[in-house]
Amino acid sequence: MRMQAYTVEQVAEMLSIGRDKVYFLLRTGQLKSIKIGKLRRITDQHLADFVSSLEPIDQA
Repeated sequence: MRMQAYTVEQVAEMLSIGRDKVYFLLRTGQLKSIKIGKLRRITDQHLADFVSSLEPIDQA
């Protein structure tokens, strides 16, 4: 199984949010990441965990 690791910019684009919001989610621990040297990467598992932690939208 191969793991993908994304940049903050890529994650912002995938979630249709701003870069600052991604950094906020990282800072507050809502979204996890790894550091490789000076580079910060968000894995596909981190993304899946974050999305599954969100409250479901009412299906009214």
